[in-house]
Formats: sequence, structure tokens, C-alpha cells
Amino acid sequence: MNRRDLIKAGAVALSVPFVVGRSFGQKKEGDIPLPRLGLDDLPEKETEDAVIYHCDFPQESRFHMMLTNMRNHLSAYDFDPFRIKLILVANGVGVKFFMKTHKGTRWLKEKIDLKRAEERLNYLSQFEVEFYICDITIRGLKLKYENFFDFVKIVPSGVGTVGRLQTKGFGYIKVL
Repeated sequence: MNRRDLIKAGAVALSVPFVVGRSFGQKKEGDIPLPRLGLDDLPEKETEDAVIYHCDFPQESRFHMMLTNMRNHLSAYDFDPFRIKLILVANGVGVKFFMKTHKGTRWLKEKIDLKRAEERLNYLSQFEVEFYICDITIRGLKLKYENFFDFVKIVPSGVGTVGRLQTKGFGYIKVL
């Protein structure tokens, strides 16, 4: 390797942190400390039955029907998180049900009962149901992390998360 190639290699090595920039999961000043998971951080299937519920739809009635289905699903296992694992993944317009407020969003004029959604989601979280929100959606719609319920976790891609969990043996349910 000549001196010119060595200098180029050194410059490339030193520039990687600047080119890559902020990696997923790193915080910048002003970020809200919502848990962030990479695709490699997703849980393994540790129960015989583990299911993903997918929320990418806009209808509030359909959202609440899905939460009722999740509650019923848990009841079939006596609400025992050692027997059943449920994960709800939201992307696209489905993220609007996981927000404390719609101020500054396209959904401000919609009459969505966010208090009811929060209460029902909190109830499910008692049984170790996890809620994953798509970061691509958050960034694409210019939503604020601080507007999301504190119990959600941010994943890099909603559909990527669904796909990865399915490869780990999780079933898939989408309420129609």
C-alpha cells in the first residue's frame, strides 16, 4: 500500500462516525427517554404461544375491537404472561392511538378518545403486553416522541419488526 492509499484509508476510517451520524438508539439532546429497540433487541419466543397484533389502520372502533380481542386472548390463558406473550406493533396511521395528544398532528380535529386508549393499553401492559411504535412513521410524519405514552417502545421499522418476530416463531393477527 502506498502512502496515498494509506492516507485515504485513514481518512475513511476517521470519517465513519461522521458519515453514519447518529445511529439508531443513540439519544440527542432533547430526546425523550422512550425505550428504543433495534431489530436484534427484539424478544425471543419464550412462551409456547406468542402473537403479534398489527395496528396500521385509522378506525378507532377497529382499534378498540383489537384491544378487546387481545384481552380475550389473554383470558384464554388466565392472564398468565408465562403462558402467552402478546406484542402490539403500530405503524402508519395506527400510531395515533398511542399518543397523549394530537396537538400539532394531522389528527388534531379527529375525536379520538386518547384517555380511553391509554387506560385500555395500560390494563394490557399489566400482563406484560408490549407496544412497539415504528420510528420511520414517527420521523416521516414529524411526530414528537414526547407525545407518545411512556410505556411504548420505539422500533426502527414496524413492518421490519413484524417480520423479525415472525421469524422467531410469533404468530400474526390483524383485526379486520
